[in-house]
Amino acid sequence: MLIAISTEGKIGLGLVAGIFIVFALVASFWFPRRNPDFPGERLGLFIAVSVALFLATVGAVVVFTATEEEGHGAEAAETHAAGEPEGEDADAGEGDESGGNATAGESLFAANGCGGCHTLEAAGSSGNVGPNLDESDVSFDEAVEVISNGRGAMPAFGDQLADQELRDLAAFVTQ
Repeated sequence: MLIAISTEGKIGLGLVAGIFIVFALVASFWFPRRNPDFPGERLGLFIAVSVALFLATVGAVVVFTATEEEGHGAEAAETHAAGEPEGEDADAGEGDESGGNATAGESLFAANGCGGCHTLEAAGSSGNVGPNLDESDVSFDEAVEVISNGRGAMPAFGDQLADQELRDLAAFVTQ
C-alpha cells in the first residue's frame, strides 16, 4: 500500500519514523557512552519520550494514509459526476454483460494505483509486481472477483469501491 500514499505522505512518514529511529540509536549507543548508568534516575522520562515517539509514528501513519484514502474516494466520485451514467457501456469491450463502463474504469485504474503493479498499455502503465493485464485472458466475472477480494499479493478493493466501480474497473482491465 505504500504505492498508494502521496509523496507528501511518504515524506511525512519518513520524517516521523526517522526521528524515532534517531532517538533509538542515540539512546542505544551515545547516551550509554556518556553515562554508563543510563537511563538511571531518568527512566520515567526515557519511557515517556519512547511512548510519545511511538504514538507520533502511529498517528502519522493514520493521518497520512487516511488523507490519501479520502482523496481516492473523491476522485472516484468525480468519475461518476463527470456526466457519465454509471450503467452506460459504450467502451467496455467484450464479455461485459454486467454494465461496467471501461471509460470510468480507466480513471479508477489510475486513481487506485493499479499501474504501480500491473502492465496495461491502455493505461500507460508498466508495473511488474502483478500480472501483465495485456497478456491476461481473465474473464469479466473473474476480474470483478479478484478486484473485490484480492488474490496473492493483491489487496482487496471490495470495501473501498462501490459495486459499480468494481464493474467499471473490471470492464477496463478486460477490454
